[in-house]
Parts: sequence; structure tokens; C-alpha cells
Amino acid sequence: MSAVKKVKFVKSAVSPKDYPPPHYPEIAIVGRSNVGKSSLINAIFRRNIAKVSSSPGKTRLINFFLLNDSIYFVDLPGYGYASVSKAERQKWKKMIETYFQTRENLSLVIMLVDSRHQPTKLDIMMKDWLESIGIPYVVAATKADKLNQSEKAKALKTIRETLNLPKDFPVFLTSSKEKTGIKELMGYVLDFVKK
Repeated sequence: MSAVKKVKFVKSAVSPKDYPPPHYPEIAIVGRSNVGKSSLINAIFRRNIAKVSSSPGKTRLINFFLLNDSIYFVDLPGYGYASVSKAERQKWKKMIETYFQTRENLSLVIMLVDSRHQPTKLDIMMKDWLESIGIPYVVAATKADKLNQSEKAKALKTIRETLNLPKDFPVFLTSSKEKTGIKELMGYVLDFVKK
């Protein structure tokens, strides 16, 4: 992985008029609330730049970060969080959909799933939707430190089967706590962006 030399928080946005200029390739990170998005971003950047909360559903805006003055990383609101109002959930849904449909410099989506559980209906819907609008994506399974070796193999199999992914489709087992899988995930992401 190329060294993380410089990371800065650029801005939070709600709609396209708020997005930073599309000068760099962009990697978006999406997943259910409480899947560990902020923790993964902090592990990637090797510093606590994204706010980690013990209560899910805290990311309510689209947050843009700039890595090494050359790639945007975008933290999107988590989906499927039940404790916020239906109106609020609809607002987040529209925010995410608008971002995916309008952001011309979006190169790749990192879709997070919890390695300890079978991907949910919402995860399947997100995957199907990304495919339907033609956005390349990769799957990162979080919280792998909570699994033993045989559980890890089983988790990968379950994720592939549930999401109907080909055998060679990249699925990375990651742990923000132990920093496992982060280097491999970032190596893939940076190579993809260079293509």
C-alpha cells in the first residue's frame, strides 16, 4: 500500500451543490449502520479522522476526505438504521441515491458487510442497485477479529453465496481493531483507481 502521507477532512455535504469539485478519483464507503464504517476509515488513514460512535446512525451527512492530495474517500450515511424516523431514513436514502447517480468522478464503492452475520436484505439490495447503475464495487467484511479461522472461511463462503458473487470476486476480511485486511483492501483500491 502506498504510504498514507497526508489526510484531510474536506467537507460535509447534503446535495451535489455542496460536493467538492470532482478533481480527483473518488472511493465511496457504504454499509449498514453499525457495520464499522468510521472505524474502517480510521484504520485506512491510520488516524482518528472519522467520528466513531457507540450508537449507530451518527453519520447523517456525506463526508469527504482527501488522501495524499490525489484521491477522495467518501463516508456515506449508513442504511437500515431503525431508530431514526422514517422521514429521516428517506432523506438519507435520497442523499445516497443522488450521490451515486450524479457523482461523475466516482471510481469505486467499498461495500461493507458485518463478517459475523449473513448479509441482510438491505445489503443485497445495495449490491443489486450498484450493479444496476453500473458502479464498480468491492466487498469488505468488517469485525473479522471476532471470528476464528474456521468461522472466517465460513463467513467468506456465506457472503459470496448470499450476495451471489463469483468465486474470483474480491471480498476482503478486515478488522479495524487488529488492522488485518486493510493493506490488501487498500492495495486493491489504489490499483483499481490507477487503471
